[in-house]
Order: sequence, then structure tokens, then C-alpha cells
Amino acid sequence: MYRIIKTLNHNAILVVGMEDNQEYLLLGKGIGFGKKISERVDATEGVSIYSMKNISEPGTAKQMVRDTPAECFEISNRILEQAEVEFGEIDRDILFPMANHIAYAVKRMKAGEQISNPLTSDIRILFYKEYKIAELAKSLLKEMMNVEIMEDEIGYIALHVHSAIEDEKVSVSMQMARVIRECVTQIEEQTNKKIDILSLDYNRLMNHVKFMFARAEKGEVLKLNMNAYILQNYPKAYEIAEAVCGQIGKALNKDIDEVEIGYLALHVQRVLMEEKE
Repeated sequence: MYRIIKTLNHNAILVVGMEDNQEYLLLGKGIGFGKKISERVDATEGVSIYSMKNISEPGTAKQMVRDTPAECFEISNRILEQAEVEFGEIDRDILFPMANHIAYAVKRMKAGEQISNPLTSDIRILFYKEYKIAELAKSLLKEMMNVEIMEDEIGYIALHVHSAIEDEKVSVSMQMARVIRECVTQIEEQTNKKIDILSLDYNRLMNHVKFMFARAEKGEVLKLNMNAYILQNYPKAYEIAEAVCGQIGKALNKDIDEVEIGYLALHVQRVLMEEKE
């Protein structure tokens, strides 16, 4: 049982738990309709419950709720519900920073400002499912707030979705996308070839670097060492891969295990072979 502190709109209310005296945000169709402060409510089926104490910056919870349009919480909740259908259990606490981001995006759109995200294409490939889910924001914002959101903003929302799935900070996901973009650019420069972002080779390369990045972060090591074979048969690809691994290590401030070089070189070799065709 909960007691209402504030009704945000028909579908969102701020409450306090009667048993634990903790504050919560409840989101559900019609949950706030006709409700008054101090009235008691139950969280019935279909109502999403978000604990205010889990906001990363203590003391800002009420201010965030006050400054963020309720529709932004509703939109974020709908996105997270879809993410849960697609991926299973997720970290729902990302609702607050996601709603806050959407609120600022709406302000920018209404002011005629456009934010640039040079990594949007990379994010779309790296986090394909997350991006498709984030696209819900486009139709929901148009329907609920009459705002047209840009694709670059969807890219940022996709990072929030990924953060909810992997329990990873948005800044870390952004760093991953940036490092991978730099690595792909380096491979393009070394091979003197522009890699088609819609090609299978590009998708494979991006995903390989993505998982290499993740292994470096977690300290995981590949077991099979193919370096000697790759160096002998594909020396140019090996040289390029070695330089790229060095760049990733420098970006992460970590040593990349040398076994990674051979695996990355196989992807580089595909690019080199396509160059000759």
C-alpha cells in the first residue's frame, strides 16, 4: 500500500511506501486519474514501481521528478518494458537518467537546437537491438508531446537501453563506440579502403572489436593463439591489427593480450582481400 505525495499526471504519481517509508514513482495507465494527495493506492498489475532511493545522486530525486515532464517518464518506462520483453531482466533504475535525457532532448528540439552524434551509425550497428527499441521514442514523443526527435538523439537513448541490459554506465558504452569508430577508421586508413557500413564485413569487424573491448575490460583472455600462423600468412593484416590493438590498449589504459592480434587480423585480411577484388 502506498500514500500519494504528488500526482504528476493521469499515468504517474509520486508516493511513499506505507511499510518502509520510502519514496517511489508509480507509472501505469490511469493510476493518477482523480487521485489526491494523501490518498492511498495499491500497485495493481501493469503498474511499474521505481524506487527513488536508487537515483545515483542522493537529494536530487524530488528535483528530478519536478523538473522532468511526466510524459518523459512514461516514454522511458515504455522503452524499458520493451527492452524487458526482448532481453529479460534489466536494470530499471536507468529510467531516471533516460527520462532526464529525453526531457533535455525535448527542450533542445523545441528551441530549434540540434545535437550532433557522430557515432550514431556505429551505435546502430554495435547495439542493433537496443537501437530498434530506442526508436520507440520517436513515435511516442510525436504522439505524447508533439515533438520530432532526431536520429542522433535515438543513438543516445540506445546507449541508455544498453546500460539497463548490461549494467554498464552510459559513459562506458559511449567510450566503447568511440574507440571502435577510431579503430575502424585506422583500419580504413591503413588499407586505403572505405568499409561499407552496411556490409557484412563491417558488421563482423565492429562486433569483433566490441567483444575485444569487453574482454579487455573484464580481463578475459582467448585461449587459442593463432599469431604465428597469421603473421606468416597475412603479415600486412597482422601489422595493422597489432597497431589497432595498441590503440585500444592506449584508450583503455590497459594492455591488450597479444593473442587478440591474430583474431583481429583475420577481419582485417577480409578487408584487404575485398580490396583486391
